[in-house]
Amino acid sequence: MTGSGQLLEGKKGLVMGVANDRSLAWGIARAAHAQGAEIAFTHQAHEGIARRAIPLAESIGSPLIMPADVTDPASLDALFEKIDTLWGKLDFVVHSLAFSDRNELSGRYVDTSRDNFLMTLDISCYSLTDLTRRAEPLMAEGGSILTLTYDGSQRVIKSYNVMGVAKAALEASVRYLANDLGPGGIRVNALSAGPMRTLAGAGVGDARYVYQWMEKNSAMRRNPTLDEVGNTGLYLISPLSNGVTGEVHYVDCGYNIVGMGMID
Repeated sequence: MTGSGQLLEGKKGLVMGVANDRSLAWGIARAAHAQGAEIAFTHQAHEGIARRAIPLAESIGSPLIMPADVTDPASLDALFEKIDTLWGKLDFVVHSLAFSDRNELSGRYVDTSRDNFLMTLDISCYSLTDLTRRAEPLMAEGGSILTLTYDGSQRVIKSYNVMGVAKAALEASVRYLANDLGPGGIRVNALSAGPMRTLAGAGVGDARYVYQWMEKNSAMRRNPTLDEVGNTGLYLISPLSNGVTGEVHYVDCGYNIVGMGMID
């Protein structure tokens, strides 16, 4: 820790995926800023999302706020060129990006279309690898890359379907990336949060039922708060976790350890 007691004093980070003040990425960014980090933000090129995300980034004095499309290499080239010009380095990246056709998250996974499968895996999984490759040259002194996942990667969750497959691939990517980048002092981890009342979560069919089920059946009989997710994200991007890489860290109030629902 620094003399001021701030874990991330002097650190520079990129946070991708803030949509509003309930976003998991915002919870992590807020916690990181409180510990001294300077943060660049990206947002979707969508008027509604930009209208909510930009004021949040401005509220913590972000020096760089710009739209980014992970399916467009030119967009990512422009982003990392600006970061290189601004700071010449990166200490951490928070990847909170996922998308699938909502209409295909209901019904059966077996009915997933090829087009939606490829799009979902591209945006929700491959984007982490693409961003990590671009971030690596800016992390010459080491760094931390954190992505967001969900328990639907390990178990069948109602109406999660192809997104669960994408998250499983994302978690496998975390392990391979951690092994690739470990010799350079770059750590790669995933945070698996319990169900939250977020914009992304609302896109999943039966979200309210899943939220209530996990609340009643987790070990702590509740779901996590945004502050709890944010603080765990802070741990994973800070020096407190310097010996941790390739892990999927659960923040779900113990739901992942429960073998069956409560009888009542």
